[in-house]
Amino acid sequence: MAASQVLPASERRPGRHETENALSLAERMPRLILESRRVSTTLAHGLHGRRRAGPGESFWQFRPFVTGEAAARIDWRRSARDDRLYVREREWEAVHNIWFWIDRSASMGFASKHAQASKVERALVLGLALADVLVEGGERAGLLGLTRATASRKIVETMAHALTEDHAGLDKDAPPRAIPGRFDEVVLISDFLSPLSEVKSVINHISGGGTRGHLVAIVDPIEETFPFTGQAVLQDLESDLSLNIGDAGAWGDAYRARIAEHRAGLAEIARLQGWTVTTHRTDRPASEAALRLLTLVAASRGGG
Repeated sequence: MAASQVLPASERRPGRHETENALSLAERMPRLILESRRVSTTLAHGLHGRRRAGPGESFWQFRPFVTGEAAARIDWRRSARDDRLYVREREWEAVHNIWFWIDRSASMGFASKHAQASKVERALVLGLALADVLVEGGERAGLLGLTRATASRKIVETMAHALTEDHAGLDKDAPPRAIPGRFDEVVLISDFLSPLSEVKSVINHISGGGTRGHLVAIVDPIEETFPFTGQAVLQDLESDLSLNIGDAGAWGDAYRARIAEHRAGLAEIARLQGWTVTTHRTDRPASEAALRLLTLVAASRGGG
């Protein structure tokens, strides 16, 4: 029989503490900016930006002429140096907007002793690092419903300042009801523990204009494993409600099954809209999730 233990106060994290944790983002932001810069630097070498053929003014590369193409496309000067005909390709220069929403509600302040950072800190580092790398790659990035999309090299500072000034966003666990452009992309970073019906409504609204998107589910390790035994109390960090569940060990199997069901439902909602889902545990390096997201964004643009 498993040993009985009371859920430690450090693991319960009262709702008031989490709210204060979220409100202290301003003083933590300089450290998070440095961390996001470190992550983006490790990823920069693997990113090739928008360099692929398409309409534009900048020369990209020569390639062999293909039968059936218009003869006007042949670069005769280059072709004269060889026995083959060549076409001068230009770099594709259509800039895209990539919009971010980073959940900073109370539940995101949670961090167990097994995590490297709280969920909100990891979400911020991921969002800022991704924006930094994407802008370096030639895209525009912005905060959904909060800032305009920009290609400024100061994108990290711009987004960080907007987030610390947006006090209203601390009370919301859903993105604003904005509709990006048809060819834009959205990255939503949250724990996505809200009812699936609410998540579905948000995704359907954003994708209504043809916008593609990616969900990044930030998870603390104990939210997946629920390693507790003995008498325990669950705390709702959003409402401050609590639930005495009795024997945590006996309740754990049902909890893990419910989490798995919730994740499957989230994946199905995303699949129906052609979106992607990435689950990131806070006991893993931020660079893992960032690299996967960059790969997914590149693939959705036809560049991967």
